[in-house]
Amino acid sequence: MDCHHFDAGRCRSCTWMPRPYAEQLASKEQRCADLLAGHDSLTWEPAFASAESAFRNKAKMVVTGSIGAPALGILGDGAEGVDLRDCPIHEPAIQHALPVLAGFVTRASLTPYDVGTRRGELKLVLVTSSPAGELMVRFVCRSQEPVTRIRKHLGWLEAQLPNLVVTTVNLQPEHKAVVEGETEIVISEAAALTMTVHGLDLLLRPQSFFQTNTTIASALYAEAVRIADSVAPRTVWDLYCGVGGFALHVARDGRSVTGVETSGEAVRSAQATAARHGITDTTFVEDDATEWAIAQPRVADLVVVNPPRRGIGGELAGWLDASGVEHVLYSSCNADSLARDLAAMPGLAPRRGRVFDMFPHTDHAEVLVLLERTRS
Repeated sequence: MDCHHFDAGRCRSCTWMPRPYAEQLASKEQRCADLLAGHDSLTWEPAFASAESAFRNKAKMVVTGSIGAPALGILGDGAEGVDLRDCPIHEPAIQHALPVLAGFVTRASLTPYDVGTRRGELKLVLVTSSPAGELMVRFVCRSQEPVTRIRKHLGWLEAQLPNLVVTTVNLQPEHKAVVEGETEIVISEAAALTMTVHGLDLLLRPQSFFQTNTTIASALYAEAVRIADSVAPRTVWDLYCGVGGFALHVARDGRSVTGVETSGEAVRSAQATAARHGITDTTFVEDDATEWAIAQPRVADLVVVNPPRRGIGGELAGWLDASGVEHVLYSSCNADSLARDLAAMPGLAPRRGRVFDMFPHTDHAEVLVLLERTRS
């Protein structure tokens, strides 16, 4: 993929941009294989490749410049703004929306936040695109001061972007590198974006997590379904379940599924999706995955874990190892923490693994590994 921002040295976020895509994919496969090389029982399946451009369903755009000439992109050297509204990795709906949103900043007189002087209001614009091309737009502001103007001009924005479904203002008053705050003000009629994957309407609320590459997420869920059906569990836990992607996909008649997630927004989204589709025998719990798991009287037949980059950690890994669970399906966005966690579960042998290239042009990838209880 060609990118004039990378070529000009304005943005280096896609660190592997100069490398041919086939070489990128092979390198990711090799690195994962090397990190897990001590597991002789592990068989690797061919990596699932991504599109090389227009694959990212979320844009996190720092707003700099002035009301009359806003820049949407990143902070460059010296904290100056770099405008990346035409970044080629974003899905088409986002690429179309970003220039309109820049115009909205001017129309609604939203003063970009200046990191150096700590003045201004609008810090970031977060845009998410659904498979149907519908949009969620979140304005991250320092205070509620701009909310009235955003409401006043929302009709203009919706006329320019008829695919805009959810609009919110997130309040992040602190001067530190934190993307969003706790308070979310929904100013549109709808409060959730529908992410339809394999016929399931996963409802994405503003502060809920969803994989940033919808095509690869779809492939990941499909593989999880194939694996789950092959081991035929009667009970499943989905720890770090987010909006219920894994849990709702592996749900079947006669199979009890429980999802655990710390985000109340995500839990409510998962519950709403289950109700919309009539998926029964599913329960979603707002709790810490480790604390919830170790408090249970018995473990499920299959435990799915999809943790953040830090991994599941020694406490949960050790508990799973001693729990007697038959199968663990581990979806990891960090092969280093995956390797550490597998080392802490010697009673569970990796059987099959596959790389899913969720993040092209970077050294990151998603890895799905099935673990099976070993028997003497």
